[in-house]
Amino acid sequence: MGVKTENTLRAVREHWLTADREWIHDGIEDRRGYFLVKRSFDMAVSFLVIAGILCWLLPLLALLIKLDSKGPVLFIQKRVGRNARLFNCYKLRSMLRNDLADERPVYGNDARITRLGNWLRRTHLDELPQFFNVLLGSMSIVGPRPYMPADCRQFDEFVLDGAFRHRVRPGITGMAQAMGLHGSASGDRRVIVQRYRWDAYYVSNADFGLDIRILRNTVLLLSRRGRG
Repeated sequence: MGVKTENTLRAVREHWLTADREWIHDGIEDRRGYFLVKRSFDMAVSFLVIAGILCWLLPLLALLIKLDSKGPVLFIQKRVGRNARLFNCYKLRSMLRNDLADERPVYGNDARITRLGNWLRRTHLDELPQFFNVLLGSMSIVGPRPYMPADCRQFDEFVLDGAFRHRVRPGITGMAQAMGLHGSASGDRRVIVQRYRWDAYYVSNADFGLDIRILRNTVLLLSRRGRG
């Protein structure tokens, strides 16, 4: 995939630093026109979604969340983004407030998930506030999903050049998700490696046509789940 890295990740204030990292040319610098078009697309779509859908849907969901359990409507969590920089990722709160939210991923029938939160997570409605992340520039509509710092530490145990996926903005959906790899993969080496391979393929081959195909596949997967 045109990359050789030796990673030692450590958190320093607002950044993830990768020591002894050597990037071999991956072609990203040659695709500046694509990334300009991609950013314009992200801004236009995220603005339309926020103005046309979230302006009325988020207040309704916020009311349901408040009626369902105590705590804030939004769950704001540090995630690792482009160039391994930490950013605040927005989600609708789907769990009870707990001290392990930033360290322990959700597993199956996790007792921390609220009744409404189970539905929000199953339908991915909890991720709707990430369109604000897209508009602000910390995320893209399509790209590798952003992980918690704790996940990145574990990810790096299985994949030598795992930081390669941080070469582009993280996305609301990505190649791995379009291939059906959703949910937590904590501790599952096979799934972690599969996700990395799809994410690395995306970073190496990203273009507008691939973005559209990923969006199409994501919509198809969500519609099948909805009918199921």
